Amino acid sequence: MGGFFGVVSSQDCVADLFYGTDYHSHLGTQRGGMVVSDGGAFTRSIHNITNAQFRSKFEDDLPAMHGTMGLGIISDYEDQPLVVSSHLGTYAIVTVGKVHNLEQLTTQLLGRNGTHFTQIRDGEINPTELVTNLIDGESTFQDGISHVQSMIDGSCSLLILDDKGILAARDRLGRTPVAIGRKDGAHAVTMETSALPNLGYELEHLLGPGEVVRITADGIETLTPPGSQSQVCSFLWIYYGYPASCYEGINVEACRNRCGAALARADDVEVDYVAGIPDSGIGHAIGYAAEAGLPYRRPFVKYTPTWPRSFMPQEQRVRDLVAKMKLIPVEELIVDNRLLFCEDSIVRGTQLTDIIKRLFDRGALEVHMRPACPPLLHSCKFLNFSQSKSELDLAGRRAIVDIDGSGDTRLDEYADPDSDRHTAMVDRIGERLELTSLQYQRLDDMIEAIGLPRERLCTYCWNGEELYGGRITTA
Repeated sequence: MGGFFGVVSSQDCVADLFYGTDYHSHLGTQRGGMVVSDGGAFTRSIHNITNAQFRSKFEDDLPAMHGTMGLGIISDYEDQPLVVSSHLGTYAIVTVGKVHNLEQLTTQLLGRNGTHFTQIRDGEINPTELVTNLIDGESTFQDGISHVQSMIDGSCSLLILDDKGILAARDRLGRTPVAIGRKDGAHAVTMETSALPNLGYELEHLLGPGEVVRITADGIETLTPPGSQSQVCSFLWIYYGYPASCYEGINVEACRNRCGAALARADDVEVDYVAGIPDSGIGHAIGYAAEAGLPYRRPFVKYTPTWPRSFMPQEQRVRDLVAKMKLIPVEELIVDNRLLFCEDSIVRGTQLTDIIKRLFDRGALEVHMRPACPPLLHSCKFLNFSQSKSELDLAGRRAIVDIDGSGDTRLDEYADPDSDRHTAMVDRIGERLELTSLQYQRLDDMIEAIGLPRERLCTYCWNGEELYGGRITTA
């Protein structure tokens, strides 16, 4: 998915930029970058962070970086920030999101006089460079950002650094969060509010969907007011958001505790204790254990110094290796016990299969799984999260193929938690994973745990519903 951080200060901002960007490392996959300026020239650094931590890659660059303004990015695969010279001036830019119609827009722009692209990976245009071309086709940054939001199928939040400060724009339907913090003589813009406290910033403003603001060291100016409709990604709270962060004013860890409590209220299984699949399953498990009056234990301990989150690597083989190596079993807590695990979600189920086998191999009597969200039936089309070559890779879709012989029929029935087809799908997933029992969170309970109205949340991954043309439609 990726995440960005920006600073405008009356003093040198490099330290804040460095640590603030690092606080987004849990969101990204392969590339990291920083750019700084004092209102004149830009100094930029980009590194591959596939097998290394952001800090270790950039520490040696810091002595050469000086400036009162800067942008940082942890990205999925593309080189960022880009530094661009156009009729709008020289500026730096970072983006987060997904351009579903990248190829179509590229073809349209190449047909425009004077347009060319230089940033290519495996024959694919860098989405951030595409965004710069869309912006530069307009007379102002504000008009250019509006053009980006109207043309992109998917989502795009961005930061632009010019000689005056930072322009921050949240994607049209607010799928990704953007927040601004303040301290004496400086403002910071971030996707994770957890990046603010340790750097001395206090939360000042949350951008609404489609909102565009100009940020300087002295203050914030709204250029484009927020829209009235939003589709915030629900997975921020369930899975990939950081526990200390708040989105739309709602804390991630507290939400996960509520999700776990909802799972417990809907359950009557008898077990010896509750555990969470580290890290994002822990908050759900704590909530479940507290509600059920059961002990919380850690039969797996995550080795954190070197292993990243297991969704980050692009290759399934590497993801599986990370998932295995980062979790060290505590055999004394496994043998002869009936275990209930809370997990944020079951995407493909490949990593979970290995975890379950390891538990039984070490003497577990029973292994029960309680995902904090419903079965995933659709791949995300709005953010670079859980990229699968086919939707049939999803555990839910594979189960539907086993039942119906086709993975793309009657999906609305399979999404209905009260239907026989849903029950059959869940049973099939549980059998494939060799679990003692499997019970998913209901969508309504998950939404209630988040605490926002259903129409403000994106639930596409589970039920195929999306906001299109001002109306909710189903895939």
